[in-house]
Amino acid sequence: MATVILVRHGRTTANASGLLAGRTPGVLLDETGRAQAAATGVRIASVPLARLVTSPLERCVETAAAIRAQQPTAPFDAHIDPSLDVIDEDLTECGYGAWQNRSLADLAKEDLWTTVQTQPSAVTFPDGESMAAMQARAVAAVRRHDADVEREFGQGAVWVAVSHGDIIKAVLADALGMHLDLFQRLAVGPASTSIISYGRARPSVPIINSDAGDLSWLAPSRSAAAGGSQTGDATVGGGAGRAS
Repeated sequence: MATVILVRHGRTTANASGLLAGRTPGVLLDETGRAQAAATGVRIASVPLARLVTSPLERCVETAAAIRAQQPTAPFDAHIDPSLDVIDEDLTECGYGAWQNRSLADLAKEDLWTTVQTQPSAVTFPDGESMAAMQARAVAAVRRHDADVEREFGQGAVWVAVSHGDIIKAVLADALGMHLDLFQRLAVGPASTSIISYGRARPSVPIINSDAGDLSWLAPSRSAAAGGSQTGDATVGGGAGRAS
């Protein structure tokens, strides 16, 4: 099975000012966000990546560039092939429609806000996208890339998808078997990493919303890269954990 590291973009000027940026062009990382993205790149640097996929919005492209900048540049099997950098529209931000570019404080006064918090599966943003459609296209995109990476690079391959908070929460909810109406229970901070391995029997989610710590344990072993046995079965009793 392949493994995907889901990375939310770093903090933006809109995040810092409390605006819902949505798909507005020109929203960039602020100074804090650039530092966050660079730190995430350092965390991932010890993991040879098979593919780097990003939302087309600038804040995600900037974050992806920071991750790429930290990847090793020596042999082919230890860095990202430039041809495998992918911009995927299906990982773009939710279509918030008329809510876009409004302050979160004002949006919290809208009747729809309560539904967004408690029953997102019933929400379609005015002149925008439904949250159910958002989840469907994002999950399909992640699973499609994951299958492609495993087919091309073998079991144990690791890849990165850079996207947005609600997108990543929706993908995590699917992997955890949670109804979309429960996805607001998840938190995904700027430049955080969350990890999913889509096993044969079920997905496993070892990390959610992590912004610190070494990720070298994700680096595939030679046997895994060569197609060694990785069933994805859960260890009864919890197992011994990762080797330090």
